Amino acid sequence: MKLYTFWRSSAAYRVRIALSVKGLAFESVSKKLGKGEHLSAEYAELNPQGFVPALDIGGTVLSQSLAIIEYLDDVHPEPPLRPADAVGRATVRAMALAIACDIHPLNNLRVLNYLRGPLGAGEDAVNTWYRHWIETGFAALERLALRHSRDRRHLYGSALSLADVCLVPQVYNARRFECDLAPFPTLVAISTALESLPAVAAARPEAQPDAKG
Repeated sequence: MKLYTFWRSSAAYRVRIALSVKGLAFESVSKKLGKGEHLSAEYAELNPQGFVPALDIGGTVLSQSLAIIEYLDDVHPEPPLRPADAVGRATVRAMALAIACDIHPLNNLRVLNYLRGPLGAGEDAVNTWYRHWIETGFAALERLALRHSRDRRHLYGSALSLADVCLVPQVYNARRFECDLAPFPTLVAISTALESLPAVAAARPEAQPDAKG
């Protein structure tokens, strides 16, 4: 498998966690977002959206981090990242989507660059925008964690799931942009516990080969 990635991409971070948790080997191919490498015509042939991550599995290229992770969970089911029961799967998917669809897209690089560029927003305004959407999303997710976590080490139940795979990169981003996480002690406790797992730690941005590039 070949993963097109960037060390600080939170969507790529999700996929790296899933690959690491499942013990799957992969070749890492960096696409430096700051240099626009993901916008090349060559990469567009592989992934027309021009996003990272993309996963090449023997010539077939999968895109969108959650679709990639669900594929990995289907083909390599141990350890599972989704509960066995339908209600559990729907609940985990809902929490994952709350991050991947409702928080992250408002704060990804192309949105921030559009705010800075065509809309002329200053850096203070951009950072306020970023923190607002994380804190708004985390307020709901904190309540969901209190409802569904059994051990305060996982978002759902007492086993690592797709929702946790999405949470860790989003908390990383929140810390990077100095969001106030005091109102979200459950999310912080869960993410901290997950970050201590060797498989999750191996996927951390600073541990990636392109982090020093």
